Amino acid sequence: MGRFASTASLYENLRPPYPGEFFRSVAQKCGLSKQGSLIDLGTGPGLLALGFAPYVGRIVGVDPEPAMLDAARRAATSGGHALTLIEGKVETLGPGIGAFDVVTIGRALHWMDREPTLARIDQLVARGGAIAICASFSATDGSNPWLDGYNEIRRRWSPAKLWEEAGRGTRTHRDLPSFFRGSAFQPAELITVETSHTVSVQDLTHRTLTYSSSSPEALGENVEAMLRDVEEHLAAFSRDGVITETIVSTAQIVKR
Repeated sequence: MGRFASTASLYENLRPPYPGEFFRSVAQKCGLSKQGSLIDLGTGPGLLALGFAPYVGRIVGVDPEPAMLDAARRAATSGGHALTLIEGKVETLGPGIGAFDVVTIGRALHWMDREPTLARIDQLVARGGAIAICASFSATDGSNPWLDGYNEIRRRWSPAKLWEEAGRGTRTHRDLPSFFRGSAFQPAELITVETSHTVSVQDLTHRTLTYSSSSPEALGENVEAMLRDVEEHLAAFSRDGVITETIVSTAQIVKR
């Protein structure tokens, strides 16, 4: 069982959502069309793959976690989208899969082995194609006043090793020039879409369980204690059990 097996049922509904405006903006910038193709690496429950589904003709999602692929499969069926799903990692993809107009990667880059990943991506991106490194997260500019305390509680309950790994993942995502240094690719343009939505205290509390560093597997018998701490913290910022959250969704476009 992989690290994200215990988070699959929560991930697709509780992580900060990518808004429709985000998918439209990226699709337009990348020139996506129904004649085009997209592969989403580390697809999880298919949030990116299915969000781009209306803009491309062929969609493939790749993930090493069967539970995540099951969630993606259910979501694709529910939405009426044709989504090909492959259990595995980018470096294990066979040559028969072909090339794609866009390769998308969400918050998964830090789980990938850099050298073999770069070599395989070079083959996956079609001539004139692009990579889109995507993320959607709570804004850190002060517009979410509950966020610092929320993350501090998560850090306090998370095993130190896993919290350090999460920090390395964030740094990898922010330092894409270093990741792509020495390859045929370089960051070309950053697309940013800011939106806001309301989320219940209960859902925001349980979102903590979707992160590897504070997943049920990581916390074990401490799950309920952490949830109580988080819920008590959020209550002070809520109104009628609801919080308004500002979300920033980004796509770093990377090209040859």
